[in-house]
Amino acid sequence: MRGLVNDGIADSPRLLTYLRLVVRNFPAAPKSLYSELEYGDMRQGSAAGKANPSSLHLLGAGIASMIAGYLLLIQNEPCQQIADSISAASEVYNVASVKYLEHINHWATSSTQSSACSFEPGTTEDISIALRILGQTKTPFAVKGGGHTSNPGFSSTPGVQISMTKFSEVSYDCAGQTVTVGAGLVWDNVYAALEPYGVNVVGGRVSGVGVAGFTLGGGYSWLTNQYGLTIDTVQAFEVVLPNSTVVNVTETSSPDVFFALKGGLNNFGIVTKFTLKVFPQAQVWGGFIVYTADVIDQVNQATANFAANNSDPKAAIITAYNYVLGRLTISEIIFYDAPSPPDGLFDEFLSISSFAKVISTRSFLSFVSSIPVNGTYGTRVVFNTISVTSWSLSLIESIVNETVYWGKKLVPESAVLISYDVAPFLPTFLSHNTSPSAYPPSRAKGFLPLEIYYAWESPSSDKVFQDTARTSASTLKAQTIASGQPDVANAPLYPNYAIFDTPLADLYGANLARLQTIKAAVDPKNIMGLAGGFKL
Repeated sequence: MRGLVNDGIADSPRLLTYLRLVVRNFPAAPKSLYSELEYGDMRQGSAAGKANPSSLHLLGAGIASMIAGYLLLIQNEPCQQIADSISAASEVYNVASVKYLEHINHWATSSTQSSACSFEPGTTEDISIALRILGQTKTPFAVKGGGHTSNPGFSSTPGVQISMTKFSEVSYDCAGQTVTVGAGLVWDNVYAALEPYGVNVVGGRVSGVGVAGFTLGGGYSWLTNQYGLTIDTVQAFEVVLPNSTVVNVTETSSPDVFFALKGGLNNFGIVTKFTLKVFPQAQVWGGFIVYTADVIDQVNQATANFAANNSDPKAAIITAYNYVLGRLTISEIIFYDAPSPPDGLFDEFLSISSFAKVISTRSFLSFVSSIPVNGTYGTRVVFNTISVTSWSLSLIESIVNETVYWGKKLVPESAVLISYDVAPFLPTFLSHNTSPSAYPPSRAKGFLPLEIYYAWESPSSDKVFQDTARTSASTLKAQTIASGQPDVANAPLYPNYAIFDTPLADLYGANLARLQTIKAAVDPKNIMGLAGGFKL
C-alpha cells in the first residue's frame, strides 16, 4: 500500500522552514514565535534566520497534537485512497510535509485553509482517479493554480487540496500561432517562455497572478484594448470532466461547455491546459509613478481626460488610489505597447510633480515584473467591485473620498492598504470576439470594473473589512447611477473582483439559466459542488 508522503522535515533547515510556514498558516500560533522563527532572537545576537531552540521546542510541542489529530483523521480516508490509487507521477502529502504547506499556502492568508492533505497530480489520469474518489466519498476539495484568489474557500478547503504545480507546460506552436499552457503556471512563467519568440498572450497585468483562475474568470489585460479579454483568445481547454473523462473542449467539439468555461470559473470540471492565441510582441514603454496627496486634483483630471479622450488601443493606465501608512498616495501605472508612445499621449501624467517615477522601454515581462504589487503578500485580503460605463471626474472624486474615509476609519482594525483601482478601456474592447461567453453576459456595451482592494492583518477584523467592501461598493454604485450612468444598476460584475457572496445573477445576468442547464448536464451529481467558488 502506498503511503502519504512525509518529505523529511527533521533536519534543521527543513524543520525551520516548515515551522515558519506552520506559524504563518495557523493563526493560533503565538506571534512571538513567528518573530523568532523569521528573524532570530536578535537580543541574543543569533544570526538572522536562526530560531531560538527553545522556541522550536515550544512550537513543536504546541502543534504536535494538532498534527497527530490530522494524521489520525485522514488514515484510511480519501487522502489514503487517492494515494493508493494514483501513479508514480503524482503524490499525496500529509500535514507533516513542507510540500503540503506550500500547496495550501495562498497569496492572501485569508484564503489559506488547513486541509486534510494535499494532492499534487502529475497526469490527467490521476486527476480522474482522484475526482472519482472525491465524488464517491463526497469529500470537499479545492483546485489551486496560482493561489492568487482573494475569496476564502475558492481555491482552498478543509478537505483535499489539489495543487496543479506539475501542470507547467508552455508549448508554442509557431505555425498555428497558439500556445498551450498548464493550469499550474502564473503569467510571469508564460511571458518568460514566449519572450524569445517575439510573441505574447493576453494575460495578467501584475506579477504572481495564476493562469487558471484569471482565465476562467474573464481576464482583463494590458493588451485587452487590442485583442479583447483573455477568454476571447482561448482556442481550447483540456478538462477533466466531473465524470472523470478527459476531453479537449473547443467551440466545435463542445460549444456549450466551451461557452461555459469562458467566465464560468470552476463549475464544469478541472481544467489542466489552455490553448491561447499569441500575438506579436516587441518591447514596450511604461512603468509607474507615485504621487502624493497634494497633487490629487491634477491626477484626477489627468485620469478623467485619458479615459474620455484616448483612442489608441496600445495605450493603457491604472490609477490606484491608496491609503497606506496613514496617508493618501496615488500609484499610476502607464503602459504603451511599443518602444515609445506618440508625442503628448501621457504628457499630462508625466508633467505632474511626483514622489517617484520609474518609466522606461523594456520587455513586456520586465514591465509587469517592475510593478510593485507584493507589499500585501501574506496579509488578509478582500476584493469587491462595481461596473461603470465611464470614468467621469465626479466619479473619480467619489472614489477618492471613499479611499480617504475608509482608510482613516479602518486603521484601528489593522488596515495595511485601502485601495481603489481605476482602469479605463476603449469602448470597443469587447468587439474583438463575437463568440458568446459566460462572462460578460452581453457584448453590446463594455462595462469597466472598479477594483476595491483591502488588506489587513488581524483575523478578528475579517468581517469588518468584508462588510466595508460591500458598503463602499453599494455607496459608489448609487453615486454612479445618480451622476448619470443608469446602466450601472444592472451591469454585470467581473467575477475575478467580486466578493464571495455576490449573487450569481449579478455576474452572469441572462446567461445564468443557460449556465445552470449546462452544469446539470455536465455534472448531474454535482461533483464540482464539493469545491468552493461561485457555485451554479
